[in-house]
Amino acid sequence: MIGLKAEAPGAPADWSFPLEPGREYVLGRDLDADLPTPWDGRISRRHLRLAIDHGELMVERLPAALNPVCVGGREVERCRIAPGGLFVVGETVFHVVDERPASSPPRPVEEVTFDRQRLRKLRFRDADRRIDVLARLPEVIWGAGSEAERNVRLVNLVLAGVARADAAAIVSLDERGAARLVHWERRRETAGAFRPSDRLVADALRRQRRSVLHVWEGGERPSDYTASAEFDWAFCTPVGQAPADEWGLYVAGRLEEIETLESTAGREVALEPDVKFTELVAEIISAVARVNTLERRQSAFRQFFAPPVLAALGDDIDSDLLEPRECDLTVLFCDLRGFSAHAEESAGDLIGLLERVSRALEVMTENIRRHRGVTGDFQGDAALGFWGWPFSSEEAPLDACRAALGIRRAFAEFARIRNHPLADFRAGIGIAHGRSVAGKIGTRDQVKVTVFGPVANLASRLESATRQLGVSILLDEATAKIARERLDKSEGRVRRLARVIPWGLETPLTVCELLPPEDEFPELSDEHLALYEEAVEHFIAGRWDEAYRRLHVLPPSDHAQDFLGMQILRHQRVAPPDWTGAVRLPGK
Repeated sequence: MIGLKAEAPGAPADWSFPLEPGREYVLGRDLDADLPTPWDGRISRRHLRLAIDHGELMVERLPAALNPVCVGGREVERCRIAPGGLFVVGETVFHVVDERPASSPPRPVEEVTFDRQRLRKLRFRDADRRIDVLARLPEVIWGAGSEAERNVRLVNLVLAGVARADAAAIVSLDERGAARLVHWERRRETAGAFRPSDRLVADALRRQRRSVLHVWEGGERPSDYTASAEFDWAFCTPVGQAPADEWGLYVAGRLEEIETLESTAGREVALEPDVKFTELVAEIISAVARVNTLERRQSAFRQFFAPPVLAALGDDIDSDLLEPRECDLTVLFCDLRGFSAHAEESAGDLIGLLERVSRALEVMTENIRRHRGVTGDFQGDAALGFWGWPFSSEEAPLDACRAALGIRRAFAEFARIRNHPLADFRAGIGIAHGRSVAGKIGTRDQVKVTVFGPVANLASRLESATRQLGVSILLDEATAKIARERLDKSEGRVRRLARVIPWGLETPLTVCELLPPEDEFPELSDEHLALYEEAVEHFIAGRWDEAYRRLHVLPPSDHAQDFLGMQILRHQRVAPPDWTGAVRLPGK
């Protein structure tokens, strides 16, 4: 049988795969590849197609592969390589070898499974030594710089803890159910290689899912049992508990090392402390792996979800809950003002500009998460947040308004602090509410949690319109209606600004401004807001002279009046004959 072995910095020392005739294999950095090579960044996710043909290895570079395949110093797209030859991709040398599989150990004289309750009650005779070895386990887990280094340390720790063992290994099962050596060590380096028992590994990892011991008698071995002929016993202990995570610890030795009764039952009793020690190691490794998986999952979702949402999702997040679905959403789109000017001014210090923009984006995302929103997407200097997914909420529009006011408040405070890195930044915010699709959206290689549909598009259009209307926060009609009815005036206020047709749309809509409460923003009193809304009524109805009189008495600091005022003055305070009540906004 032809096999493939890899040699590279960072590659596992035992990376070796037998290749079956009649089957195609994909080699690449993707962990889902048939032959995964995650250690070499110059190998593409799916780099080569391999197959056996008439005793030679057929190698073909896939279209997506970026780096060449080199054979004999030449770059090739496809080639045939006989056993004993090699090819190079990136920093990895692949050796084509003629593998003659060693025979798996024969059926054991006795197969023993271990009662975990009995093992827990078992006392170690050499407890001090075992505890000293176990005390090194945290360093094995957290001190290793890579998975390969962890495997080396773990196998050596098992050998140190099981004095009777001649060899120890980390094993798994391939797709055919055959044992695969991940890493192994012998106590005597000159003793040679060994092959684990396929039957034992499959019994322990797949069928029994518990520690299993096999004992073989010397006289029972067939003559072709060579690679592991010196081992009289071996046991395998599962580490990964889930079917998709089948791996374990394999320990083997000789009967003469067991100073006990000659009966099989006596050997079982003698090996019980070793099995218990190995199970302790496996349980600790498994528990740490579960914690690490949970932390990685929580860390991945923490950037999107607010703590209350994460708490509601629970530790074991149901992936179906995150699938895209249509629901009532409130979408907030927030963009930094004047970024292009800042980029031009900071052309000599782009890293410094990036740091400032990152801090500004943090202000946005912190307020979104603080008010139970989901951080969706970043588009340069803009952030997207939404509410109503993964859980529906009647508070969604109000929480979006609270987040927007928090962002506005933060940038206003920065503006008052001299030399603050964000003192010259401003933000425009658009908020829209309605039916849309939210969830995990993307490809197999890259997934992000975001929102899709006309509501997100409208929020973006409203944000763009904040520049033209001279305000910080714009609401669509649906959000404004809910905010007027349910948002306490101590949190914020709403005023109708105008009826407009945003750029890129054809349907007119009434847009409203969201403002801080009067005690926080006294420049515009509640009376001022009422007066402005009267002006809007007259403006929409075509009574522009009346509208202008009311706008004229508003404070000069209110830039929103400039938008209506300019429309009125451009037509000498008289509405055009074809006036429909809506102003078409030019461009973004």
